[in-house]
Amino acid sequence: MVYNWTIIEHKCLLCGSATGNTEGVCPACAGDLPWLKGCCSVCALPLPATGLVCGQCLKRPPAYDRVVAPWSFEFPLDGLVSGFKYQARWPMGRLLAGLLAEHLRRQYQAGLPRPITLLPVPLSRRRLRQRGFNQAQMLARWLGQALGIPVIDDLLSRTRDTPPQQQLDARTRRRNLLGAFALAPDSRIRKGHLALIDDVLTTGATAQALARLLKRHGAGRVDVYCLARTPSPGQRPSP
Repeated sequence: MVYNWTIIEHKCLLCGSATGNTEGVCPACAGDLPWLKGCCSVCALPLPATGLVCGQCLKRPPAYDRVVAPWSFEFPLDGLVSGFKYQARWPMGRLLAGLLAEHLRRQYQAGLPRPITLLPVPLSRRRLRQRGFNQAQMLARWLGQALGIPVIDDLLSRTRDTPPQQQLDARTRRRNLLGAFALAPDSRIRKGHLALIDDVLTTGATAQALARLLKRHGAGRVDVYCLARTPSPGQRPSP
C-alpha cells in the first residue's frame, strides 16, 4: 500500500473522508483519538489528573527519566498501531509519527528538555526477518527528520531472542529481558540526553532495561518517546 501525499484531495486514513490537509487524518478523527489528558509525570500511566506521579514510580523510580506519549492504547489508536506494526501499513505509522512530532514540539516549547540523539528500540534478528522491518526504527527516522534530531540505528542491539512480551506480567517481562540488550562494540556514550523510540509502552520493562544499560555506560538522561501508553490491568479506558 502506497499513499501519495501530493494528491490534491487527501483522504483521512480513519474514515475515508476528505481531510482538507496533508496530515492524513481529518480534524474530527484526530479529536476522537484517545489523547492522554492525565498521566503519571514519569511513566505516562493514565491517571485522573495531570502533574501526579503513580505509586509504582514513587515506590521504585525507573531508570528512564520520563515517558512522553500522546495517547492511551485504546480504540481507534490500537488499530492504527497494529496496522502499521503487523500489516506493514506504513502510511499509518508515518501519520502517527507526524502527530507525535507535533506533540513533542509543544512539549519542548513548554520546557521539556530536547535530546541530542534518538535511539530506536531494537528487534531481534529473527523477529526482524519475520516482520521485514523494525517499526521503532521507522518511527525514529520519521521523528528525526521532523524534529531535526540525529538518529543512531545501530548503537543498541538485541542479543537474545526473548518470547513475545504481550501476554507476560511485569515481573516475568523483567526476568525475560535480563541480558537481552547490548551496546555496539567500542561505542562511547557522551554524558548527554538520549531518547528511546518505541511504538507502545506497556509495563516499561524494555525501556527500563535499555535505560539502565545506557546510564551504566555514561548517559546522563534517558527519556522514552512512544505513540501510546497502556492503562493498568483492570483500569477503565478514559471516556
